[in-house]
Amino acid sequence: MAALQEENGAPIHTEDGEFCSQEALKLENLLNKNMRIRMTDGRTLVGLFLCSDRDCNVILGSAQEFLKPTDSFSQGEPRILGLAMIPGHHVVSIEVESDSLLSSQYL
Repeated sequence: MAALQEENGAPIHTEDGEFCSQEALKLENLLNKNMRIRMTDGRTLVGLFLCSDRDCNVILGSAQEFLKPTDSFSQGEPRILGLAMIPGHHVVSIEVESDSLLSSQYL
């Protein structure tokens, strides 16, 4: 895909003539992968990674919300959100589900 890669995050030249950073290529590889995002209030959102911006806001598609374990309703079904925007300053951690990574190698 890339003709030249630099490890310091400097822009690289791709085959289609565009310039982008290695970080941008890594994010591009995560598109449409299942992600689990923990938030500062204890909630967890699971959904497909659709996009991010420079403020680290994240857009998830087909998102489901899971409440923190201490809530009385945490044993119930997850709440279906659909399309969800998570502000970057509320993100505690982001995990890419391994099943999502493995399945894309065989497509």
